Amino acid sequence: MIVKTIFSGFGGQGVLMMGFTLAQSAMNAGYQVTFLPAYGAEVRGGTANCTVAVSDDEIASPIASEPDNVVVLNTPSLYTFQNRVAPGGFLFLNSSIIAVDPSRHDVRTFKIPASEIAEKLGNIRTVNTVMMGAFLKMTGLVKPDIYLSSMAEVMGSKKRSIIDVNHKAFTEGYQYLEEST
Repeated sequence: MIVKTIFSGFGGQGVLMMGFTLAQSAMNAGYQVTFLPAYGAEVRGGTANCTVAVSDDEIASPIASEPDNVVVLNTPSLYTFQNRVAPGGFLFLNSSIIAVDPSRHDVRTFKIPASEIAEKLGNIRTVNTVMMGAFLKMTGLVKPDIYLSSMAEVMGSKKRSIIDVNHKAFTEGYQYLEEST
């Protein structure tokens, strides 16, 4: 098994954190992993994306020319990456800020109002974690408990105060797709 995923959005939306926490949790689950970040010079507000490959076996290349999944947090990233997802793959959209529909009809699209959910939780910066909950609900790539403990490990003790709200954000994203599918 090898699953490649591209996470994309503006710098500052937690795109690289999404990929890094998935990579860490997949390693903690015993998988082989690659993590390949890419971002513009200005970082916050510029474009950012990363590719994560998760496999049972050694990974020959971290590049994902046809990823199985694409997680998109903004409209420019939808236009950039929707045509790369493999036919039959999954496309996850932050429907709170993406007002257009993808042009692809050969992929399964999940619209998650992640920004709205994060605002209700009182921390807009948890949009990425809401999306990760939805992503892991549909892909089953890593078990929720492994992801959440890995996320806490990545955040470390300095960010202990936001671990609880991120746990709630993950649960909200996970449950959102549970209720709507």
